[in-house]
Amino acid sequence: MALDPQARAVLDQMAQAGDKSIHELSVKEARQAAAAMASMQGPSEPVAGVEDRTLAVPGGDIPVRIYKPFGAEPLPVLMYFHGGGWVIGGIESSDGLCRTLANAAGCIVVSVDYRLAPEHPFPAAADDAYHATLWIAANASDFGGDPSRIAVCSDSAGGNLAAVVAQIARDRGTPAIKFQLLIYPVADAACDTPSYVENAEGYFLTKDAMQWFWNHYIQNDADRMHPYASPLRASSFAGLPAALVITAEYDPLRDEGERYAERMRAAGTPVELTRYGGMIHGFFTMSAVIDQGREAIRQSAAALRAALETSAI
Repeated sequence: MALDPQARAVLDQMAQAGDKSIHELSVKEARQAAAAMASMQGPSEPVAGVEDRTLAVPGGDIPVRIYKPFGAEPLPVLMYFHGGGWVIGGIESSDGLCRTLANAAGCIVVSVDYRLAPEHPFPAAADDAYHATLWIAANASDFGGDPSRIAVCSDSAGGNLAAVVAQIARDRGTPAIKFQLLIYPVADAACDTPSYVENAEGYFLTKDAMQWFWNHYIQNDADRMHPYASPLRASSFAGLPAALVITAEYDPLRDEGERYAERMRAAGTPVELTRYGGMIHGFFTMSAVIDQGREAIRQSAAALRAALETSAI
């Protein structure tokens, strides 16, 4: 399929603005650029309540923001780990999307401000994401959540963390996670799939940018192949929660996300896989300017509602 005209307009606007690629920026500059892009999520929706908390995890204290939609409690809980290559992004830059997801899916959304690389390289982000999920499962009832209905979610590096948390929870036997929502997830550090060749340049996320992220997150080759960094390297895909995996046609990450979905499906996990034709990496967080971003949010919300509608309480 041809590149979507709205995606092309976004790319043209970036080119006209003279925006540099991520790999040409310092970490500080990349973080500033990411914050400036938050407007493409659209206006912030009102929710029933927003609460900021600080969680004590083994690596230190990390902030979380809890979004409550309107609805009868207890409500299912969606753990949200923002994207940004483990280097950029945070609670503030994902605020609008978390509000939208809370309302659309009818879930309490917990946005986790995990520690960022390169200051805190692997496995800091994965550890923080897992321990935050563990804490939420133990304390969900304190804020109107249902610990029997927990899902993990996000896009790109956040999708990586969601997949990794599901693997760690399976491996350690806790907490119980009911569903995974993986939006063009980073699944493998190899960066050698056909979609990396086809979409190496020109479609927002480049191969050079992705390698820049990996080089800030990972300190050695052994860690690159660790399944909690590259979840596609897991020795087993059995016993993982049901999943919706969304990919974008013009995305270097397309093939690894689809391979991850296929591996889970082959191991017996119920998986819905949708490739959005004509789309670029990041379209899910560009719903204010890309119609298919809004459609992907609607699909995701419907999948979450269907997966989390039954309470064990």
